[in-house]
Amino acid sequence: MDTEPATPTGKGKALVDDTAAAIRARILSGEIPIGAQLRQAELADSLGVSRTPVREALRQLQAGGLIEVLPNRGAVVRVPAPWEVREAYEVRAELEGLACVRAVRAVTPDVLRELREVNETVRTVSGNSAPAEGSSPSTAANDCFHTLIHTAAGNERLARAIKEINEAFPRNVSALVLQDNPRHREDNIREHERIVEALAAEDAEQARAEMKAHVISAGEQLARWYEQRSATVFRG
Repeated sequence: MDTEPATPTGKGKALVDDTAAAIRARILSGEIPIGAQLRQAELADSLGVSRTPVREALRQLQAGGLIEVLPNRGAVVRVPAPWEVREAYEVRAELEGLACVRAVRAVTPDVLRELREVNETVRTVSGNSAPAEGSSPSTAANDCFHTLIHTAAGNERLARAIKEINEAFPRNVSALVLQDNPRHREDNIREHERIVEALAAEDAEQARAEMKAHVISAGEQLARWYEQRSATVFRG
């Protein structure tokens, strides 16, 4: 029987936060896919906690928009609305563009080399088949490319803001989008190359423009992916 207080405080609050973080990580990696039911008993068993912190953690995630409660199904991983994706990526494009402007001032030959190497990794792994659930090598490589720029930008608040937008949507879906669309996959790689070229040329405005176009394109592809699936993921 659960013994934690209804409104967690102190250690109870920390346990709820840790539980929410663990569930969020499973959703963002795709281990728990969009549309999946979130059963409190199963989550409690797998996380080694009682149902009370799980219940409170699910409330946190619902408030954050990552999950929703549906009639006759209970808590499920929410399918983002396409307009939400477009709005989020519009903001992300501005932030990533700013990161490029700042990175131009600090980028080194070693960072440029790493960016090129990581983009080659994206090229190598993004075309390979991968499971629909779980983290993807292509997602990790793509995230690494952007993180290198965020780090070179040297603004932690900026990096956190970008990360917050990224974590609003399951990260494995981005890999699925690339796998499903070979043309978009090749465009993604070429867009990365143009960003690196602009950084190497120390052209801040060109780097900003290339990054903004890249992020808007990625957001549009992601929104279309959700459009195609939002009507069937719960009913198909």
